[in-house]
Amino acid sequence: MSMDANTTQVLIAVASYMVVIVAIGFVYARKANESSENYFIGGRSLGPWVAAMSAEASDMSGWLLMGVPGLAYWCGFADAAWTAIGLLVGTYLNWLIVAKPLRRYSTLAGNSITIPEFFSNRFKEQKTKPLLTISSLMILIFFAVYAGSCFVAGGKLFAQIFHLPYISMMLIGAFFVVLYTFLGGFLAESLSDFIQGIVMVIALVAVLGAAVIAAGGPGAVSDNIKNISGFVDFFGLATPVTNDSGVQQILNGAPLWGTASPYGLLTILSTLSWGLGYFGMPQVLLRFFAIRRSHELTRSRRIATIWCAISLAAALFIGLVGRALFPASAELSTYAAAENVFIVISRTLFHPLLAGVMMAGILAAIMSSSDSYLLIASSAVSKDLFQGVIKRNATDKQVMLVSRITLLAVAVAGIFIALDENSVIFTIVSFAWAGFGASFGPLVLFSLFWKRCNHIGAVAGVITGGATVFIWKLLLKPLGGVFGIYELLPAFLLSCAAIVVVSLLTAPPSRKIQEEFEAAKTFVC
Repeated sequence: MSMDANTTQVLIAVASYMVVIVAIGFVYARKANESSENYFIGGRSLGPWVAAMSAEASDMSGWLLMGVPGLAYWCGFADAAWTAIGLLVGTYLNWLIVAKPLRRYSTLAGNSITIPEFFSNRFKEQKTKPLLTISSLMILIFFAVYAGSCFVAGGKLFAQIFHLPYISMMLIGAFFVVLYTFLGGFLAESLSDFIQGIVMVIALVAVLGAAVIAAGGPGAVSDNIKNISGFVDFFGLATPVTNDSGVQQILNGAPLWGTASPYGLLTILSTLSWGLGYFGMPQVLLRFFAIRRSHELTRSRRIATIWCAISLAAALFIGLVGRALFPASAELSTYAAAENVFIVISRTLFHPLLAGVMMAGILAAIMSSSDSYLLIASSAVSKDLFQGVIKRNATDKQVMLVSRITLLAVAVAGIFIALDENSVIFTIVSFAWAGFGASFGPLVLFSLFWKRCNHIGAVAGVITGGATVFIWKLLLKPLGGVFGIYELLPAFLLSCAAIVVVSLLTAPPSRKIQEEFEAAKTFVC
């Protein structure tokens, strides 16, 4: 069979999947346009399965099928494993301690349907709304970055499949995501994310299984990678020997490795801190808002945790097995190129039609995240800034119009970020993840569990968290040493400190706010 025929079959599988997802957008377009509440959180009508699967699918994005395997392929077990452990623990704790209180409090506090609106209503902002405004701007900034990471993943996927220029492929992928999000809103996004969550986990498990068999079984895989210094260690990091262009060097057909780097306690704590990001992740928190009944969140927690454990483990081991299968592949010779290991395995081991189905898993991951990012960013401008601050008597029709204009603008910003095809998806995602985790995570926790937290403390926490992420990433991290830790950890801790110190040094919240805080503990919804 010719390459053209193979490519055609892959195209048929991927295109069929895309048609199904767009159809979902058309089906829900009418209901989504009935009101802004329907468009942004689906009228609080999600069931436990859809809430759980759509939350995790939108959270994981293209980096689950590309970033994590690429990280494991490039430098071995430790970095990817500690990250996965942090994410799994963070997932479980977020569903356990945040989900139900946030569902109750968001409904009681003015029936809030966005994260900035919840913060604003929680602290009873009146004429000027600095907390709502700052939170909305944070969402715009970091979701533009997030959207860019998704478009990078889409461009790499289509460029690998069709051997066409990266930029044109990235633009086609971005157009497709914008189209169906534009049409169907949150309900279409959540249902499609549910389907995409299923596709993602099936693709991960299938590719891992096929790769292990092709490599000769678990024993053969272990024999092939255990002699790479630090590659399978919990406390060591493999170091590829690269030239000035970042390409791993090959000698006599074998890749060259340096001495393993130590993976110490500070690095482990830094990597585990990925889990802290969940407390401030809008695309996950909105599923807590949108579920039908708060008691259904218990089932959602179990579903989400199991899905997360299977998916992260499969993604990690795909990278390790990929190194055993393709130890010196020219297609995977740089860190950025290593993120294509899932694609290379699929294309090599599966019939073209099945390979297309596997690659649809990557497309599912990309779409399930980018649609959430675009939708939440558009709500931050239309619902929070436009209706909440600029034009408070704005009609639903006007809100929806501004929302769609914003969606297009954020997509354009994401496209500009994605123009560099050598971007490493994992690196882009880690920055945006830190931004949300540090800006919103501490405030979500203190809003739900500390009555003494006041409005000034809340503003101080959001500003401190967001500013620290930028300062640490751009100015301090390049210094190395203790400053080399992941920026989320110091930013999260400093945000917590700002909330506590400023709240204690200023007047306590009003009696009305404190009474509502107590009422939220037993509110039934």
